[in-house]
Amino acid sequence: MIGRVQEKQYLRSLLLEEEPQFIAVYGRRRIGKTYLVRESFGYAFAFQHTGISNASIKKGTQKQAQLDKFAESLKEAGCPVDRKLKSWEEAFAGLKEVIRHSGQEKKVIFIDELSWMDTKDSGLVSALESFWNGWATARKEKDVILIVCASATYWILDNIVNARGGLHNRLTGKIHLQPFCLRECEEYLASRNVLMNRHQMLQCYMILGGVPYYWSLLKKGRSLPQNIDDLFFREGALLQDEYDNLYKALFQKPGQYLKIIEALSMADQGVRREEICQKTGIAPSGDLSKKLSELENCGFIRKYVPFGYKERNCLYQLIDNYTLFYHKFVKKHLYEEGFWTHLAASPSLHAWSGLAFEKVCLEHIPQIKAALGVAGVQTQTNAWRCEADAEAGVQGSQIDLLLVRKDQVINICEMKYAEAEYPVGAEFVRAMRRKMSDFRILTKTRHALHLTLITTYGVAANAYAGELQAVITAEDLFK
Repeated sequence: MIGRVQEKQYLRSLLLEEEPQFIAVYGRRRIGKTYLVRESFGYAFAFQHTGISNASIKKGTQKQAQLDKFAESLKEAGCPVDRKLKSWEEAFAGLKEVIRHSGQEKKVIFIDELSWMDTKDSGLVSALESFWNGWATARKEKDVILIVCASATYWILDNIVNARGGLHNRLTGKIHLQPFCLRECEEYLASRNVLMNRHQMLQCYMILGGVPYYWSLLKKGRSLPQNIDDLFFREGALLQDEYDNLYKALFQKPGQYLKIIEALSMADQGVRREEICQKTGIAPSGDLSKKLSELENCGFIRKYVPFGYKERNCLYQLIDNYTLFYHKFVKKHLYEEGFWTHLAASPSLHAWSGLAFEKVCLEHIPQIKAALGVAGVQTQTNAWRCEADAEAGVQGSQIDLLLVRKDQVINICEMKYAEAEYPVGAEFVRAMRRKMSDFRILTKTRHALHLTLITTYGVAANAYAGELQAVITAEDLFK
C-alpha cells in the first residue's frame, strides 16, 4: 500500500483494544477509503457490506433494494435469511446473529457507503443507534469493531461524526482520508512501472489532483498528453462522465451544488457569498450556507477569511483540480480526439497552468513550510486582497498565499508556473513591492514581510533575484 502509514497503523491497533470500537472513515469519492480498510484488516471481516447507489434503483423502491442487498451480505456471512427484510431493525438483528456465531476473536464489521443506505424515511440511523448503544457496547465480550464508510462526507459528518441524537459522542475514532501528495503519487507510479519525470507528474497532479483512482488509470508506455487524451477526450474516455457521476454520488439533488461549483469555476480568485447568490440565483439562506459547508467538507472548495478581515468578509474558492480541469477544458472539447496533445503553447493552456499550479501549492503547505525551515513553527495559512483606495494610499492587490508565522514573519508567497527557471524582472519586483506596501498599510502588521517565490525550476540569476527572501521549487513539493 502506498502511503496511508498512520491510518493503517491506527486501524490495525484497534484489534488490541479492550473496549468496543466504532470508527468512521470518510473522504471524497475515489480517494481509497475502501481499499484502506480492506488492506488494513487483510480482507478478514466477520461481516462486510456495501450500500448500492440509489441512482441505479427505481424510485420508490430504494429502501427495499438496500435491505435486499444487506440480506445477501448476511447470507454470505453465514446468517440464513429465510424471509424478506422489512426494516433496518430486522437487518441489524441478522447482524447480531452473525456476530454471535463468528469464530473470530475480534468481530470486525465493515459497512461501506453507509450514506447510500439511508433512504427517505428508512430509519437506518436510529436502527444503527440501537444496535451500537443497546447491544454492541453491552456485550460482555467487548469484541466488536464497527467501521463505517461514506463518500458523502457531509452525510457522515451530520449523522455520525457530529451526530446530535443517540450517536452523539459514540465514535471512538475517525479518519478523514486525504488525497495523495506529490511524493505519494510518485511512489504509486513507480509501483505500477509508469514512467514520468517530476515535471510531468506535477502537470498530471494539476489535472487529476491526488485522487488515487484517477492515477490508477494512467497507462505505461504512453506519454502524459496521450494518457490525458485517453482519459478525457477520446470517444468512451474513462473520465468523461466522472464529473456528473462524482456529484450525483455525493448529493441526492446535485443541481444547486453544481450551480455553485460552476459559478466558482469562472472566478480565478475567491468569491464572496453575495456574488455566489448573484451568479447562481440561489437565495441567501441557511440552506445556501449548508451547501457551501458540504462542498467544503467534501474538499471541492475552500472557505477563508482574508488576513485582517472579519468572518463576514469570507471568500469561497474552487480548489478541486479535476473539477477545475473539467470546466476549463473537458466540457468544451468532448470527443475532440488528440485535443490535449495538440494544445501545447496555447494561451488558454498557459492561463490554466498558472491557476492549477497555485492549487497544487495550496495542497502542499507542509512541504512549503519544511522548505522554509519552519516545519515546527505555528503558522496560519491565509490569503489577502484589497481594492484600490487613493485616500488610504493603496493601489489594490491580491496575495494568494500568506504564511503568518508565530516567529513574527509573514511569507508573502507568489506562485509562478514556468517551463524553465523563472526570470525575475523589474515588472515582477514592482508588482510585489506594491502588494507588500498595500498589505502593510492596511493590516498595520509589525511582522517582517518575506517575499517568497514558489516556482517549478527556481529563478534565473540576475540583478532582481536578490529581492527574494526565499525560493521554493517543485522539487521541494515532492519531499
